[in-house]
Amino acid sequence: MERIYITEANDVGNLNICLHFSDNTKQTIDIGDYIRRHPHPQYNKYLDPKRFRRFSIERGNIVWGKNWDLMFPVEQLHAGKIVG
Repeated sequence: MERIYITEANDVGNLNICLHFSDNTKQTIDIGDYIRRHPHPQYNKYLDPKRFRRFSIERGNIVWGKNWDLMFPVEQLHAGKIVG
């Protein structure tokens, strides 16, 4: 099976991200919901929309922060549900 990775990510508002994957599928994920359910100082700062928008795609994954403060398994993002 070929490795699936993120090719594009767009902030669609309200702490939601539309992700495009290497297999030409898309998922919109509510990252804010995950952060609110799992409060942690490392994550809480990304509830600020300005900070939230500063994500990048590195090695096929979407990450926040210089040291990848916040990231999720690509398989879960591809499935449309963050487990945890």
